[in-house]
Amino acid sequence: MSIKDQVIGIIAEQAVLEPSDVTLESTLEDLGIDSLGLVESIFAIEEAFDISVPFNANEPQQSDFDISSVASIIAGIEKLVAEQKS
Repeated sequence: MSIKDQVIGIIAEQAVLEPSDVTLESTLEDLGIDSLGLVESIFAIEEAFDISVPFNANEPQQSDFDISSVASIIAGIEKLVAEQKS
């Protein structure tokens, strides 16, 4: 399973949606994911990929990790996974 498919699956689970309902252009707000759901999604992503996401739940705007859309989250995860492998 690709990183994209895994991340979409995790986000869909948090939003209580089918993965097919999650588009790359979707924002977490569009999907009904609140700040707690975001934190749970980040934890699930960290666990699934054995990475540490540089995200501060207390100050999300101060984070280097872009959560503006599903596509940006996937791109960030792919970068972190690639960095970990190198």
